[in-house]
Amino acid sequence: MSELLKNIDARTRLAGTNKLEILLFSLGTDVRTGRKESFGINVFKVREVMRTPPITAAPEMQDGVEGMVSLRGQLVPIVDLAKYCGIDPDGKREIMIVTEYNGHTQGFLVEAVDTILRLDWEQMRIPPDMMTSRMGGLVTAVTELEGNRLIMMLDVEKVLAETTKIDDDYLFKDIQPLKRDFTVLYADDSSVARKQIEKTLDALNVKQIAAVNGRAAWDELERIAKHAELTGRKVWEILHLVLTDVEMPEMDGYILTKKIKTDPRFDGVPVLMHSSLSSSSNQTLGKSVGVDGYVPKFEPHRLAGAVRAMLAPEENPEALA
Repeated sequence: MSELLKNIDARTRLAGTNKLEILLFSLGTDVRTGRKESFGINVFKVREVMRTPPITAAPEMQDGVEGMVSLRGQLVPIVDLAKYCGIDPDGKREIMIVTEYNGHTQGFLVEAVDTILRLDWEQMRIPPDMMTSRMGGLVTAVTELEGNRLIMMLDVEKVLAETTKIDDDYLFKDIQPLKRDFTVLYADDSSVARKQIEKTLDALNVKQIAAVNGRAAWDELERIAKHAELTGRKVWEILHLVLTDVEMPEMDGYILTKKIKTDPRFDGVPVLMHSSLSSSSNQTLGKSVGVDGYVPKFEPHRLAGAVRAMLAPEENPEALA
């Protein structure tokens, strides 16, 4: 099954073209509804696909976590996605998708994997409120294929946050507020990530504007630019930093950064990329489109340090190291 992913390294060239490749999978037919949903996960986050080895149950696991497996000497937590999503399937989940993002490795139990599909981020849409509510906020994007087949992109960052407690309030302690007023625009399609960004910026005492994807962020930037022109100011006098995720429906972070860096209206506004795709290749791609910094997700103190280094380096010179 890992043959599906053997060319994953070559796929890094898709970044910066507003394209992505997703691995399609199913969780089984829900006995309560009779539906068999199709889901997707970005190939960049998939390490391998395999038959599930024996799972060792452990006490006090989070809901949906079945236990641990030993994978080449590494203990990996296993999440039953059907249980996690509130689906009651009629079959077994014997296939495991091993994912790796933001420095964490975990396995997702699924019924079957289908194929790898190449799409444009513009084909991925923000899910309707009804779907968001039904799936408990676990779907970040949706697209429709031929034959009215609906594909839902799972918010794997939300799964990570809720199964590892990476969003506990203690993580935000000891972040010192900035002494001057600043405004940051941030874009992220994950509700968990937006919440953590909001908490971090609140701790820094930074004003903020939120966007659910790159397209919404660009619309907001256009609005800010028009306001600056009407008031005879530069954008950098109003907006001091753009913080963007990489993976987002409609417009990804690479394209958003390209648009900002090639538009003279936004000269002087730095862009900080904030992503769970924190490999060196992704950082290199970020630099190629002009990002001014790169910081991994779910590390509030590192995010706070990176924001401080760009907005007020004189308040914390060591943050530049």
